[in-house]
Amino acid sequence: MRYGSVTQGIFLERPNRFIARVAVDGETVTCHVKNTGRCRELLVPGATVYLAAGESPHRKTAWDLIAVEKGTKLINMDAQAPNRVFAEWAGRFEPSAVAVRPEVTVGGSRLDFCLELPGGAKHYVEVKGVTLEQDGHARFPDAPTERGVKHLHELIRLAREGHRATAFFVIQMAEVRDFSPNDLTHPAFGEALRQALQAGVNVAAYSCRVTPESLTIDRPVPVIL
Repeated sequence: MRYGSVTQGIFLERPNRFIARVAVDGETVTCHVKNTGRCRELLVPGATVYLAAGESPHRKTAWDLIAVEKGTKLINMDAQAPNRVFAEWAGRFEPSAVAVRPEVTVGGSRLDFCLELPGGAKHYVEVKGVTLEQDGHARFPDAPTERGVKHLHELIRLAREGHRATAFFVIQMAEVRDFSPNDLTHPAFGEALRQALQAGVNVAAYSCRVTPESLTIDRPVPVIL
């Protein structure tokens, strides 16, 4: 997955979860934050950030904040990127898929993907982007997510009905040791993820290669539950 025009700046402040102010070439610009999570450990004053030019001429802001440097690590924080990179990579994850359908309504939820398999079988995949890292360990979520818990319960139901189901965590950075649910922030999510594994849901986590202009799924990392 690649962005168009990307520029570097210095993060100044985040007045609300939707916008940030960034210094670019000596001027302060207002940009859209493409992640409504807390990101408190990422968006700190003085951090180097990367902005992608907005594609619509009718936008209120000309830039999207898409990545940030945390020490020596570059982290993509575009909440739309995980689904985009998984869509590009789905054929490697499920080589037998004959079709990849995004945003599929199942029961009372909308899941990110349905991979249609030969013979009419289906593999349902819910994708979550991970931007929280602590001492080399990737964690999700960085804020409570009742919607995420609901998605896991839907995957559990599908697995019990005999469908293939996967909770897929796109870690939007490189070089992490492992992945675990963030039980301190949202214990209910961790509990639901463990229930999902016991019910037959596949739980997978992959790190990514990240540049200011791109995000690419790279390699699996151990999932610690």
